Amino acid sequence: MRFVIVGAGRVGLRTARVLRESGHDVVLIETDEGAIERARNADFEVIEGDGALEETLEAADLDEADALGALTGDLNDNFVACMVAKEHGCRTVMRIDEDYREEIYRRYASEVDEVIYPERLGAIAAKNALLGGNIRAIADIAQHLQLVEFTITESSPMHGYTLSELELPADSQLLAHGKGETALTIPDPDETLEVGDHVVVLADFDTLSDVRSIVAGESGRATALGGA
Repeated sequence: MRFVIVGAGRVGLRTARVLRESGHDVVLIETDEGAIERARNADFEVIEGDGALEETLEAADLDEADALGALTGDLNDNFVACMVAKEHGCRTVMRIDEDYREEIYRRYASEVDEVIYPERLGAIAAKNALLGGNIRAIADIAQHLQLVEFTITESSPMHGYTLSELELPADSQLLAHGKGETALTIPDPDETLEVGDHVVVLADFDTLSDVRSIVAGESGRATALGGA
């Protein structure tokens, strides 16, 4: 696949490296001379220019690209780049940062295929690393909602019970279940929770500690994700 990345800064260059390591073609668009030099030293194709201008984006051959990632630190530039890319049939991913309010995030989210918040994702990974153990935060879905994965251990209060017997507090919901190392699936109420099983729960922050006590026990602690 071919990807166009607008912005060769920390987020953009790291994303480009991951894509290339997976065997994909990547072209970067950047204006900063230092960032351009770093990207070219890493053997990336770089187009010098403003990624918010259609002529610059067309130089990246958008018609042949599968997706565009607008990953600069400027929300307006990112949005314009995504809108141009949509006209060329590309999937669009737009970066925002912590300076933008939640309502702005939601408004732009409806205009592009996906909005990402690298700082938020990085915070989730850091939180998991600090907690350690058999729980991991997967994503902050909204301001008060978090997606959490629990691993069942010998000491888990629900060990040996069926999913139908799992009574979660209000403002939380069981979304998925997986046996050991198998893939997560839609929960089967008759399945018994065994050591190594995984359950994914969507919970309001205010009820998360209660969910944790029910599923993992008071001593349950989290597992590091490794890195958004």
